[in-house]
Amino acid sequence: MLGYIDKIREISKRLLDEGRVDMVIGFRKGTMPMMNEPAFVKTPGEVSTLVWDSNCGINLANYLTDRKEKIGVIAKGCDSRNIVTHLLENKTKRDKLVIIGVPCKGMIDRRRITAMFDDEVREVTEEGDVITVKGTGFEKKLKKAEILQDNCSKCIHRNPVLYDELAAPLVEEQKDIDRYADVRLIEAMSPQEKWQYFEDLLSPCIRCYACRNACPLCYCPTCFVDEARPQWVGKSQDPIDIRTFHFLRAYHCAGRCTDCGACERACPVGIKIRQFTSKLNRDCLDMFGWEAGLSLDQRPPLDTFKPGDPGDFIK
Repeated sequence: MLGYIDKIREISKRLLDEGRVDMVIGFRKGTMPMMNEPAFVKTPGEVSTLVWDSNCGINLANYLTDRKEKIGVIAKGCDSRNIVTHLLENKTKRDKLVIIGVPCKGMIDRRRITAMFDDEVREVTEEGDVITVKGTGFEKKLKKAEILQDNCSKCIHRNPVLYDELAAPLVEEQKDIDRYADVRLIEAMSPQEKWQYFEDLLSPCIRCYACRNACPLCYCPTCFVDEARPQWVGKSQDPIDIRTFHFLRAYHCAGRCTDCGACERACPVGIKIRQFTSKLNRDCLDMFGWEAGLSLDQRPPLDTFKPGDPGDFIK
């Protein structure tokens, strides 16, 4: 994906030179390995800071909410699907956007890589499908396919669904992927096993709200956890409050989540938060034939009503 950089810079510079956008939102090199950060490029001279590689996992749709400027935004498959949701929910306007589509081959999992080595990882580079990891006294080459983020390894929408310009040719989509094997494993558990599973899953949570802040769908003016009149959720580390936050946030994302992995990527204690949203994504697919962000012509199933909607759960 390194070959995309020149094209991304070329398109971004042209858009700024022509005055078609006020800024381009992309990525620049981070100060830590495997942690590129969002960049807000406002002049043609800044375009040279833009980068693109397998460390651009942050969902840039998160930075479009309610902005008034004309914006060029670099969007991989999941980003573009969230942009579709933003458009459907009137959080941005199509005529304010120039979408630079970037076909994606997946982002690498920095936690998995870091856990492989006893010493600090100081440099990570890539060439084709090979990732080279370097640190004090070690250097190792890894196959990219074996160290992808879990959501990327299961992704079947790697190409942007909505774009104005493409930074590279479309890539072949993955086929015959079992995206919900982990969901079925949990569904097969007994009620006691499920309870213990989620108790263990959430036990490290420190309620920093990084998952909420990184999520491109969490743009309520006041989050339910911050409401004081009435107070829906307590502010303590009480397990009930922690469960309430995670389960309610997941339901707010139902029918809207694109499985971009931003929540898990942001979590400082490594909670697999996608266990909640993956179940709801699977239910929306099974019950409504719905996947979020694939079309501007259809609204999410949970904000519409059709007489033929499944109703077996209503007794």
